[in-house]
Amino acid sequence: MSVTVRVPAKVNVQLAVGAARPDGFHDLANVFLAVGLYDEVTVTPSDELRVTCEGPDAAQVPLDRTNLAARAAIALAGRRGLDAAVHIHIAKDIPVAGGMAGGSADGAGALLACDTLWGTGASREELLEICAELGSDVPFSLVGGAALGVGRGERLTALEVGGTFHWVFAMAARGLSTPAVFREFDRLAEGRDIPEPVASADLLAALAKGDPEALAAAVTNDLQPAALSLFPELADTLAAGRGAGALAALVSGSGPTTAFLTRDAESAEKVAQALGASGTCRTVRTAAGPTAGATVV
Repeated sequence: MSVTVRVPAKVNVQLAVGAARPDGFHDLANVFLAVGLYDEVTVTPSDELRVTCEGPDAAQVPLDRTNLAARAAIALAGRRGLDAAVHIHIAKDIPVAGGMAGGSADGAGALLACDTLWGTGASREELLEICAELGSDVPFSLVGGAALGVGRGERLTALEVGGTFHWVFAMAARGLSTPAVFREFDRLAEGRDIPEPVASADLLAALAKGDPEALAAAVTNDLQPAALSLFPELADTLAAGRGAGALAALVSGSGPTTAFLTRDAESAEKVAQALGASGTCRTVRTAAGPTAGATVV
């Protein structure tokens, strides 16, 4: 018997970042939107815990117990007194180290898959608690849709979305480390007062209305200057997308994937074609959101 779970990527339509806390983390107001790029995580009983991976950039994915999918299996097994003896196979389609929560998606997918395989009967609340222990973005990968994440981003409130938003994502030639981007944020912010992060009322209203032009006027990412400082070439990609007619262009999360909001699916295809021909990125994908979170298939 095996269980396969499909789990989506995310884009941050707002990422407001507070000052560094004593524990090294930052308080966030993080507005997540799940989009239709997916990893599939399959778990099968095995003699021991092992991880395999296929797909774009699979060679960059750790296959030891540091992988969030392996950590999810170990965490759930530990709570139930089980042996985490499963083969976890990850079919990657979400960019690796791309700011779209691909690793977090795999953690949430493996957690739901192991819960289903083992029949643990864990409640949604317990699964979300384990997700929060694994990482800040993992709870949203489980629930999907649209949500406001506060604290480190792990405490979620579901948001109303009044329509479908169409996006283009440009994948960069190399990855960016999320901790490195936060360190650069702290360096750039040194000596400045950092306001408490709060969700934009205009942005939440635009989501609720399903209005792409209003959303485009409200999207922000406080980590974008840090990502551009570490990876200046991303400015060329952002400019190419804006020049192709995107309503908004921003770095996705900690980057280096760049995200372009468009008016509709037809506009997304035009922007994608222009970006693909621009020479400023490695690959280009289109996707729409919101979409469901981790789902057994």
